[in-house]
Amino acid sequence: MAPRVIKLREQGEPRQDTEAELPPQRKSPAVGRYLLQVDRQTKGSYGTAQAAEAAGILIKKNYPKV
Repeated sequence: MAPRVIKLREQGEPRQDTEAELPPQRKSPAVGRYLLQVDRQTKGSYGTAQAAEAAGILIKKNYPKV
């Protein structure tokens, strides 16, 4: 069996990873964002509570059994 050759990395500049540069695991929701959910399924995202409520009323009128 032939011997294995192991190559070592060259000692260059050390990596400087900071927490600010690393992407977050999960993005936190933006402040002031209103999600419209039906049966735990997100149907839309709105900037104001009035817009989300209007969309919810429209869904209720179109699909009364939901």
